[in-house]
Amino acid sequence: MNAAAKLGTYVLGLAVIFGGALGVGSAVGEVAPAPAEESHGAAHSTEAAAVAPEDTPGGLQVSENGYTLTPLTSTIRPGEPTDFQFKVTGPGGGPVTDYQVQHDKKLHFIVVSRDLTTFQHVHPAEAGGVWTIKLTLPEPGAYRAFADFAPTGADGLTLGTDVLVAGDYAPKALPPVGRTSTVDGYTVTLDGDLIPGQSSKLTLKVSKDGKPVTDLQPYLGAYGHLVALRAGDLAYLHVHPDGAPGDGKTAAGPEITFYAEVPSGGDYRLFLDFQHAGTVRTADFTAQAAPAPAGTPAPTSATTHGEH
Repeated sequence: MNAAAKLGTYVLGLAVIFGGALGVGSAVGEVAPAPAEESHGAAHSTEAAAVAPEDTPGGLQVSENGYTLTPLTSTIRPGEPTDFQFKVTGPGGGPVTDYQVQHDKKLHFIVVSRDLTTFQHVHPAEAGGVWTIKLTLPEPGAYRAFADFAPTGADGLTLGTDVLVAGDYAPKALPPVGRTSTVDGYTVTLDGDLIPGQSSKLTLKVSKDGKPVTDLQPYLGAYGHLVALRAGDLAYLHVHPDGAPGDGKTAAGPEITFYAEVPSGGDYRLFLDFQHAGTVRTADFTAQAAPAPAGTPAPTSATTHGEH
């Protein structure tokens, strides 16, 4: 099979079976160029079709409520730092330049591999409606990029787009379910269970060299940020931190508590960013939500968009 045929088969596989079930890939080639600007009439048709049902999790759509995430960088090679650029256009078709500040930033940008084994939470800079971030993707394959933001005067959104990195791709197995993660000498333990259709309390406890860490440092206005992604389709899920630094009741560790809302049973990946001794680190877990009990009502719009 030639390289072009392999690329076509690979991308079709992504659309049908999602990241966790991808077969072993081969040369995927360069990322396709960004789509051309739509005509005025086509834009209205796209917007009408891109109004998500209320129970659709965030990150599954490139367009929603008239807002569209458009990558401007067409080529990424593994291991090479790249000035990755993208823009967000609004209902009128022009670039969005006015954002609400959430967690100290106008926009949060999360990039994960489709097999959910690599994760980056970064903050690009915006100029003239174009966002730029120095991005290094370590290995060939398929990645999902999420833009988490709230335009001024509008509700918060999480839009997602696929990014392909050229080279031979061998997806990794999803890490096993576990309640302990280690990173740079820190140990983070997870307490709590994901329950479909309702808010689930998750408590993460940070220790170092066997001693609880009680002097976590605020990072983006919180002692920790948690991103939850559903294995398979990489739905970006709603997570609320409990408390905030300086509120007079939230301790600076060792425990960080969140409330996560998952819409279905199955496997999820959890990524916790926390800061200590001036460095931000990421602990990761695979968690499993039990199937929703028979007769459980469908999740409401409270499960729609990620808030880390």
